Amino acid sequence: MTTEVVVIVSESDPVARAVAEEWGPLPPAEGHVDGAGVRMLRDGIVLVRRPGPHIHDEKVDLRLPKPLWEDRPTLIFPSIHKSERNVPCLTVHALGNPGPKAEFGGRPRTFVPADPLRMVSALRLLDEGAAAFGMNATYEATHHGPEVDLPAFFVEIGYGELPHPPREAVRLIAEVIPRIRSAAGEKVAMGVGGGHYAPHFTEVALRRRWALGHILSRHVLEGIDRATVVQSFERTTGAEGILFARAEDARHPAFREVAPRLREQDAPPRTEGEAGSSMDAARSASGT
Repeated sequence: MTTEVVVIVSESDPVARAVAEEWGPLPPAEGHVDGAGVRMLRDGIVLVRRPGPHIHDEKVDLRLPKPLWEDRPTLIFPSIHKSERNVPCLTVHALGNPGPKAEFGGRPRTFVPADPLRMVSALRLLDEGAAAFGMNATYEATHHGPEVDLPAFFVEIGYGELPHPPREAVRLIAEVIPRIRSAAGEKVAMGVGGGHYAPHFTEVALRRRWALGHILSRHVLEGIDRATVVQSFERTTGAEGILFARAEDARHPAFREVAPRLREQDAPPRTEGEAGSSMDAARSASGT
């Protein structure tokens, strides 16, 4: 069976540890990574434990057993979310650094392949589940590593000043990750502009059939160059063009003739009742 997803669990990350504890002991799958056995989470999804922090686990994909790597799975990293404002939230974001620095893993002006269809599946499932305990799920702009060659994204919990990640948020992520699917019928785009927490693109993806990959927030646009823009677009797998948060962002010279400019209305609205049925559909598909 082809492996579609590899979940990377950092033993030094409190969210990753807590999510893995929710799953409990898992049966072995084939292969080892630096002596740690690969574990089976569900058909097509395996788990790998790593000792150090996610963001600095550079090229971790190259440590996977060769047959596993050759399946070209998507890497999903459950992780703590930290920010200067300590915003409690659930986030989904692609990996890479759009600017000249790489303080939090990866390399400057280097992007990891995104998986927009699984990212939007994760975002919608988190949004539906988080309503029960009052947290918001949101896309986040691309901003840190590690650098890997396989498609990858983070699923995070930000919990402010609390000493531990909230149990309900941990349980939700543990429930959602095995049910993430490559969403069908979506239009795929790179997002440009807006804030770091990408409220505009989050709303677009929840209301319409848009799947976002790399998102470049407004604060990185001032110093961005054309080569960086081209790479971020090319590594938004399946992207048909670029969605801009506001018209003036589209006039930036670095974006000229890189890709078609898309409009929100280019994707149809999600149908009535669809948002509330995504979790149930995912549960049925996973046999739970």
